[in-house]
Amino acid sequence: MVMVRRFDGNSDALAHGIIVPLLYTADDATKLVQSAKFPPAGQRGYGSPFPMEKFGGQSLSLVDYLQQANDSLLTILDAIAKVPGIDVLFVGPFDLGNNIGHPILDGTMHPELKEAITKVQEVAKVNEKRTGIYATSGDQAREFADQGFHMISVVADMVALPAAMTSALSTAKGSLANSALNMAKGVASKISGTRG
Repeated sequence: MVMVRRFDGNSDALAHGIIVPLLYTADDATKLVQSAKFPPAGQRGYGSPFPMEKFGGQSLSLVDYLQQANDSLLTILDAIAKVPGIDVLFVGPFDLGNNIGHPILDGTMHPELKEAITKVQEVAKVNEKRTGIYATSGDQAREFADQGFHMISVVADMVALPAAMTSALSTAKGSLANSALNMAKGVASKISGTRG
């Protein structure tokens, strides 16, 4: 028996939100909300042959994530956070670090980058928004959770997949080496047994 998840009407494609990088103005954020949210919060068309009531409440459950990736955004962050329909301020530490002149090169965040991230959290709190951030490990994700972030991207597929494949290949090579060694021992014993 296959269990099929019933469409619960939370979003048209069961997405919980979108991340939009490089918003430069509050007007950009307003246009985003108007384009992404269903009425009454936005102007997005339903584009469906199904009755409108099937989509009731869509705008209430679709979450929009903003990814801060440039230092000029820090100066207008408060205006963006005030835009109705913006629910989460999402920090991309690598992008933000690059754009404020303090890239993360050795896994260590520069103090000014930490301050910028703290500013995002402060602005979010004042404006009653949630915060999100990208982490590179489970340990870092735990640190961010302890700092009060609400949404944490623990690992990206471009990091997780190669790591998993490398581990699997390493295991396979180890098994292959052991198999070859055992096969060689078996052949050697047969050879020594026939000579013996």
